[in-house]
Amino acid sequence: MSVLHLAFHPDMDKSRVNKGWATAARDAGYTVREPYRLYPDFRINVEAEQKLVESHDRIVLQFPFYWYSTPPLLKKWLDDVLAFGFAYGPGKLKTEGKELLLCVSVGGPADAYLPGGYNNFTVPELLRPLQQAAFLCKMKYLTPFYAHGAVRMTDAEIAEAGKRMVQHIGNEGLSDIWTAQKRIFKEMGVA
Repeated sequence: MSVLHLAFHPDMDKSRVNKGWATAARDAGYTVREPYRLYPDFRINVEAEQKLVESHDRIVLQFPFYWYSTPPLLKKWLDDVLAFGFAYGPGKLKTEGKELLLCVSVGGPADAYLPGGYNNFTVPELLRPLQQAAFLCKMKYLTPFYAHGAVRMTDAEIAEAGKRMVQHIGNEGLSDIWTAQKRIFKEMGVA
């Protein structure tokens, strides 16, 4: 399985967590790219990025959770690279059957991301737009990896989270959330 690991952080040198995770992914032998370093002007080389997506089985999007969403360059990357005719629309799509995996650093504690908690919703609920994007692109949306409390992590905790992230990425048995949901709905007699 080939892995394209895209680490989106606007200031990677100042991010202890995301920098540590990108290093862990690089050390694991994954193809790691840092789009904010490559495209500081936000002018994405769409053709090069699409070729990379085509040549890898599992696409990992690593990012800090900003205002319940992605950093701006990740949104632009999705808009530009996963274009009509390439990733969605009629015909055979270049993303069809590929796997999408999110690796998210979350600043707040886990209990803040519960129904009735400070943020009212769980992280998986807040990631739904990206899950839908994977569905539109006929990709397999895998169980995301995320770690809470990123703003207060010690160096040892960052290293441990990086190890867990690398293991998660390399797990070929990760659940495709859509397939699991369809099975549950079928068992309930809904689908």
